[in-house]
Amino acid sequence: MSPEDQHHHSDHVSVNPLFARPGEDSVASKYHLEDDGMLPETAYQIVHDETMLDGNARLNLATFVSTWMDPHAEKLYAESFDKNMIDKDEYPQTAAIETYGWRILADLWNAPEPEKALGTSTVGSSEACMLAGLAFKRRWQHARRAAGRPTDRPNLVMSSAVQVCWEKFCNYWDVEARYVPITEEHKTLDGHDLASFVDENTIGVVAILGVTYTGMYEPVEKISAALDAIQAVSGLDVPIHVDGASGAMIAPFLQPDLVWDFRLPRVHSVSTSGHKYGLVYPGLGWVVWRSAEYLPEDLVFRVSYLGGEMPTFALNFSRPGAQVLLQFYLFLRLGRSGYTAVQQAAQDVALYLSSGIAKIPAFELWNDGSDIPVFAWRLREGYTENWTLYDLSDRLRARGWLVPAYPMPDSLSNLTVQRIVVRNGMSMDLAASLLEVVEEETAALDRLPGPLPHVVEKSAFHH
Repeated sequence: MSPEDQHHHSDHVSVNPLFARPGEDSVASKYHLEDDGMLPETAYQIVHDETMLDGNARLNLATFVSTWMDPHAEKLYAESFDKNMIDKDEYPQTAAIETYGWRILADLWNAPEPEKALGTSTVGSSEACMLAGLAFKRRWQHARRAAGRPTDRPNLVMSSAVQVCWEKFCNYWDVEARYVPITEEHKTLDGHDLASFVDENTIGVVAILGVTYTGMYEPVEKISAALDAIQAVSGLDVPIHVDGASGAMIAPFLQPDLVWDFRLPRVHSVSTSGHKYGLVYPGLGWVVWRSAEYLPEDLVFRVSYLGGEMPTFALNFSRPGAQVLLQFYLFLRLGRSGYTAVQQAAQDVALYLSSGIAKIPAFELWNDGSDIPVFAWRLREGYTENWTLYDLSDRLRARGWLVPAYPMPDSLSNLTVQRIVVRNGMSMDLAASLLEVVEEETAALDRLPGPLPHVVEKSAFHH
């Protein structure tokens, strides 16, 4: 190539528009590695453009997961992308901050002696639940073996509206799942008829502080009282784990007098999602035991890793440390008053929306969002044969809003509801816009001259 041609070629490359560069001028391979790479800005643009097809996270009212953090949090996040939570020898301050986190939660959840509590961070509250379930099973096994009793038929009692992670726990660790059905009369696991489900093989009862389907609290104090009554008759001492994925970061601030936590001696452990109403980006969970005796020592591994020895109790090993730092940042940044203000604002929006939905003749509320800022509604019985809540969900999605419709659990599977999750970042102004869209689309559906065709009615619900 002559110097003149080389100069021309160089000029051509330097001014070549991004979308005519190699990589952007063809279809990028998604299933195998190409022989050659591409410029970083080209690779970035391809991935960036692919994700443009995702929905707007702020308008996603299906998810509980945080979709907004402030600029200082994002700066801290960027500074700590590379920290490995498991490598406590290399990152001792990150390890210390993890301890600060669960100690703060032990205190927030009224552990009798927070300094004697034990906890850990996890990738999410699903992992936290798995760890709590394992602690239940192992303590039950130890007690049964000590009494010379068999350990081959453990069971766990929970609501039929339980989150799917508990189904996974029972499946993965060979525990019989006993589901107490929810009904129109008993909308949550409330202690009713609990004696029919509990026996000598019951490793524990799960109480949900904020049911995923509807946002309602299960009355932990009532469940504990029911188990007290069972123990008085049978001698069975059955512990409770509180799955507080959402509610454990709401109730201490909005319903401080509600007794659901370690104030109840039967509550052995509590879990929550830092990345839900803990207000941290995904993924972060926490689990805390009221004291070390409730986490069997033989579940804790002491490992040598990268020059140090450390105890670990987790399903995952290497995992990000950044979210743990973000949680502590928020504890410092907000304090009790700040968390109360943020959660109250979310609940105010939820109550505004639910009251607006309740005024639309087509709908009947299942609950109103006065527990966690989440509520669900159904189509009023006999209102119409022309459309369903799935149709309304589709029309809202076309307007940018993701508001899922789905069937309730097995015993109520003939009942379809829609649910709204209000998170930090959902302003009252946005809520007013949403309510206007719901009213408009409901009115449009009401004007249909006949039924919409439904080839397959799908559930739009995801845990």
